Amino acid sequence: MAKKLIIIGGGFAGLNLAKHIDKKMWDVSIIDRNNYHSFPPLFYQVASSGLEPASISFPLRRELNGRRYRGVDYHMGAVRIIDVATQTVSTQYEMLHYDTLVIAAGTTNNYFGIADLEKHVFTLKSVPEAIRCRNEVLDRLERAAMCTDPERRRSLLTFVVVGGGPAGVEIAGALGEMKRYVIKREYRNISPDEVRVIIVEGTDALLRAMGPRSGRDALEGLRQLCVDVQLGKTMKSYADRRLTFSDGSSIDTDTVIWTAGVTGVSFEFAGATISPGHGNRLVTDAFNRVAGTDNVYAIGDIALMSTAQYPHGHPQVAQVALQQGRNLADNLNHPERELRAFEYRDKGTMATIGRNRAVVDMGHMHMSGRAAWWTWLFVHLMSILGMRNRTVVLINWMWNYFTFSTGLRLIMRPRRYPLREHWAE
Repeated sequence: MAKKLIIIGGGFAGLNLAKHIDKKMWDVSIIDRNNYHSFPPLFYQVASSGLEPASISFPLRRELNGRRYRGVDYHMGAVRIIDVATQTVSTQYEMLHYDTLVIAAGTTNNYFGIADLEKHVFTLKSVPEAIRCRNEVLDRLERAAMCTDPERRRSLLTFVVVGGGPAGVEIAGALGEMKRYVIKREYRNISPDEVRVIIVEGTDALLRAMGPRSGRDALEGLRQLCVDVQLGKTMKSYADRRLTFSDGSSIDTDTVIWTAGVTGVSFEFAGATISPGHGNRLVTDAFNRVAGTDNVYAIGDIALMSTAQYPHGHPQVAQVALQQGRNLADNLNHPERELRAFEYRDKGTMATIGRNRAVVDMGHMHMSGRAAWWTWLFVHLMSILGMRNRTVVLINWMWNYFTFSTGLRLIMRPRRYPLREHWAE
């Protein structure tokens, strides 16, 4: 009889594990709060009106109908309690039993203890967050076009991105392109010179996870897009439309986009003492087994595996998630042999700054400019699930490239009523 394997999370790690697991040995179920898989590297394009949300999202049930996933079941829900003693997981809808549990839930936003920051900033860790960000950016432009108060207008047209990692650089570049190419064509009552796009980074360089050349190229690319880059500035608070920094300076703005940090998704554990490590990530051994357990594993961004090369854990990127999912599947498929320790093979990192501007680091090779941008386009296009989605994204990119325009600058907000109380659960 097949053993029960439950995977929490339908992201890169969870799906790759489900793809390679032996379905004859394991009865597999995936639990995820959303009924779709999304592509996080392109959330910023949804937020900047470059792509529609459906282009980077794919229904989980549709994907699980594929030949490589045949037999995998999907359950919608947010896992609340993991009981290691009884080997059960509980969502707001049901309780499920497992023989082996894999946690691949990823990360969420880290606000570093800044009071009430979650209530006032916009984030890019999910499709709904990206849609909300898009709506509010467009809302600011529409209101500014009607506003006659110079001070209020300045606040409405000031967009601040906090965090100089890939997500921050990419959304700042997209807003810079909007300032440079879109404002003068579609918002005739607004001068591009009135729009301020500012990116703030607490360290002395952008893209610290990449090489120093990538940081310098990103800095130059953003400045070419008229983005104000402020390095070495640490945010202290944001309240009453005023962003305050540790050095005492401040910026008046209605829009702060937070990309400064992530933390592991939290779970309530029962039946065992499991203490998360740095960044609220679950500490694992070399086989992705969660410390203090025998049949609970963690893979992807939520896993903290310390090695000689990565003493503080592996980078929280898609390639780590994909490789850990496949390695764990191989170990679970062959219980008769010695477990194979996970070894990360770094295939490179990349980030785009805007049209014809990107940086790519692959081993000792560095690329920037147009060649890096085309490389970035190809890799991201091929990583999206579904041929339809790839086709739509390619058409959108081609249209935007040649026309400098898009038909996606739409403000669409959900209606308040009728109330759906279970959405908050």
